[in-house]
Amino acid sequence: MPFPDALKGNPKCIFFTDFDGTITLQDSNDYMTDNLGFGVTRRKQLNADCLDGRATFRDIFTEMLASISTPLPACIDTLLAHITLDPHFTAFFHWATAHNVPVIVLSSGMRPIIRALLSKLVGDEASNIEIICNEAVPRPGKTVDQPDGWTIQFHDDSGFGHDKSLAIRPYREAVQQMGGDRPVLLFAGDGVSDLSAARETDLLFAKRGRGESLFFVILYEELGALTGWNVEGKTSLAEVAKEGAEEAKEMGTEKETTK
Repeated sequence: MPFPDALKGNPKCIFFTDFDGTITLQDSNDYMTDNLGFGVTRRKQLNADCLDGRATFRDIFTEMLASISTPLPACIDTLLAHITLDPHFTAFFHWATAHNVPVIVLSSGMRPIIRALLSKLVGDEASNIEIICNEAVPRPGKTVDQPDGWTIQFHDDSGFGHDKSLAIRPYREAVQQMGGDRPVLLFAGDGVSDLSAARETDLLFAKRGRGESLFFVILYEELGALTGWNVEGKTSLAEVAKEGAEEAKEMGTEKETTK
């Protein structure tokens, strides 16, 4: 449901989410690089380069994917066999659909892979999820089903390759004109490419560690407080944000929340 259609029906919140490592328990691009590309050692070095500011996410992601010569259909088959879904995402998605909460995937991954994984892991109803992401395209003179036949086409010219904040910003600007009774903008993510998006939303959900079911926390502990349904304990966005920030501080890291 593209902008501005997602604002129709006066939703109480709009839920933006990363895909790899958030909806899924593993990162599909990391899995391809580790198993079909140059391997985990080089990938971790590139991740460190990105975090230290020596390279952009766009640069390291281009190098990661360039190391994969496997045809795209075979890459997708490998991922379908090994990537698993957050076990509570499907329940969350059904809840969101029933309560008029648009779910919008913002991903640095590629559309054919994301669509294939969602179709298998969630089912046909996943076709209703809007996805804003990068594309996988044929290399000149080749097809994606040939070795070295595909490459990434980035969504924009930013250092992220896909600056997710640019997708959220129209929603932010629109809801700011609505006054007090406006949708709450939420974001769930786990990576460097999610930082710009988090700054455009009211509240960021992030995993404590790999393998955690983030959507269990969101569905059963938090959304009632944010929407007024099944409220137990927390009663406001500010209270949820304050509790999350205090918990993160105790763990030695600050969650990024907006006021």
